[in-house]
Amino acid sequence: MAGTLIDPNRISPDQEGARAPLYVARPLLPELSDLNALLEGVWATRIVTNEAALHNRLEAELSRLLRVPVAKLFSSGTSALQCAMLALDLPKGSEVITTPLTFPATAHAISACGLTPVFADIEPDTLTIDPRAVEAAITPRTAAVLGVHVYGTICDVDALEALCAAHDLRLLFDAAHAFYSQSGGRSVATMGDVSAFSLHATKLYNTVEGGLATTNDTDLAERLGLARNFGIESEERVSIVGMNGKMSELHAAVGLLNLDGLPAERAARKALRASYNSIVSRHFGLKTQALQVDVVHSEQYYLLRVDPQAFGASRDDLYEALKARKIFARKYFWPICTDYDCYRGMPIISLEKVAVADQVKSTLLCLPFHSGVTDAHVDVIAETIAST
Repeated sequence: MAGTLIDPNRISPDQEGARAPLYVARPLLPELSDLNALLEGVWATRIVTNEAALHNRLEAELSRLLRVPVAKLFSSGTSALQCAMLALDLPKGSEVITTPLTFPATAHAISACGLTPVFADIEPDTLTIDPRAVEAAITPRTAAVLGVHVYGTICDVDALEALCAAHDLRLLFDAAHAFYSQSGGRSVATMGDVSAFSLHATKLYNTVEGGLATTNDTDLAERLGLARNFGIESEERVSIVGMNGKMSELHAAVGLLNLDGLPAERAARKALRASYNSIVSRHFGLKTQALQVDVVHSEQYYLLRVDPQAFGASRDDLYEALKARKIFARKYFWPICTDYDCYRGMPIISLEKVAVADQVKSTLLCLPFHSGVTDAHVDVIAETIAST
């Protein structure tokens, strides 16, 4: 069956030393026979890229699934973000306010477009960008705000939309962690001027490598398409600055088949979240990400927050203890953007004496979170947490 999950062999805790390492992510993959059957048509036509049949079919399927009028595929989440900013025609040298608690691609996409990232602090509970800090960061050079639905927790969209409307700013969202999420019945794909998703192999839904940009603005659809194809409008006209951000037919084929496996993968992760929550509830000094009312979670990551004083050990102690048992969690995000060489020295605009992002960055740990995590793995993780 298309999209059937490939499960690892089940193990018992006493076989722990012999098992393969367990990583924080594992790609959802279709059956190879199904993929080969779909690719036979691609080989027959020899049309492998440039917005071909499978690519266009996948765009239509994602538009329907995410309940958004425009869904444009890209070669990566980074290229989707860059092309979104190119399509919005943000003035060169202007500022884009974003969060420091994100993957470097968020800030890099801003810089690569000739824009300046400005880092605003995060809210202590949701860890998403704080609208109050955003307002404090606005200058005459500000052109846009780029929020991140970090770990699948949804930004304060209403506050950010009101703020951007009041200051005539564009609003974008990096939704790499929030595929298929909803808030108040509203698809995350419809938020802001543009939302960008990563379809990388580590994500809940993947095309191996890939990205997606979504918008309610049908007038923006053409510019997004031009931006991903060098700005080429015809054989003799290049109308805007663009790049090569197109998705191939091979990646689109994986994406089409993975749509079938998505419900089972999300269900497995939802059950795993419940198991992890039960473990965490037994320990002082451990808590999970904020529970948001009326939000359908993406089930992208499982975030653990470690208070070293209350727990009796640090995030790094727990990380090393798990690694010693071949459980590879991830210190995500550590370091944060303002710790990188290329952004070091740039301030975090904050209402606090010490930025919340700097306070929490050493406490965050993402546990392995995918359908390959067995009950036996969960037992090992529980034992390790209890003994650390």
